[in-house]
Amino acid sequence: MAERTVEDRLREQYFDLLPDIRRVAEELEAEVRFCLLPISLKLDRYERLVVSSRIKECESAVNALRRRQEGATFDREQPDLYVLTGLKDLAGVRVSVFPRKRCEETRLEIRRRFADWEPDPVLDENGHLLAHKYFGYCKASNKVRGEFQVLPMLTSLFWEVEHAAIYKPTPKLKGVAGHPKMKDRANQVAAALKAFEEEFEMLIGRDPLGET
Repeated sequence: MAERTVEDRLREQYFDLLPDIRRVAEELEAEVRFCLLPISLKLDRYERLVVSSRIKECESAVNALRRRQEGATFDREQPDLYVLTGLKDLAGVRVSVFPRKRCEETRLEIRRRFADWEPDPVLDENGHLLAHKYFGYCKASNKVRGEFQVLPMLTSLFWEVEHAAIYKPTPKLKGVAGHPKMKDRANQVAAALKAFEEEFEMLIGRDPLGET
């Protein structure tokens, strides 16, 4: 019989943890939606606040843990070193907000409920904030941590496309993520989306005569 690999062990771990992962995702989404009701009920017609949950798939979890190791490889001689519970985002909720001026209010509202969760902000190459992110434990499980993000909706939508096309590509697209020109283009898109929202927010702050 072939010896079980590190990946085999981790896949077994994943399916043992799956009920907890699902419970954490469900609880976190319900808690976040409840926290945000005061904001949701007062949104203007053009404003958006979208809450979505997801669980990390098995192979994605295994690959994520592998990337965190030295040389992005597992030590085959020490399989017991690796546990999926070390990941912070097996279950997560994303709150996408438009316009971005609502992000801080949204973050603070959720933060009141999850005050003991640890911050893990997403920054660009220049150290500028792209998204608020926090992780910690829910009542649903003491084994699996959850994560919530708050970010501008246009950035969120771009990340959905970028993640599918670049970070989970078909074999013929592998290597695209690390290409210098693609990195430059991605940074340009992020800057353009931010500029669009900033201009939009400035213009809606004016009266019909164009005066602030």
